Amino acid sequence: MAFQPIPVEVKSGETYWWCRCGRSAKQPFCDGTHKGSEFTPLKYVPAESKKLWFCVCKKTGTAPLCDSTHRTLA
Repeated sequence: MAFQPIPVEVKSGETYWWCRCGRSAKQPFCDGTHKGSEFTPLKYVPAESKKLWFCVCKKTGTAPLCDSTHRTLA
């Protein structure tokens, strides 16, 4: 399934820019492809270093992290 979340080893205090438009070639992160659209990336700074699962379907209720909403999409 194309909407599977992407695991990322994040570092505490580092800034990550999550893609909200779905156009980025660097999913789940922003590459600037949204420019000229109504979308802007979401800033995310983790409190601790660990593996997190970032949403790719863009329908999560816990952005930028996956909440398994992709399992309900056709």
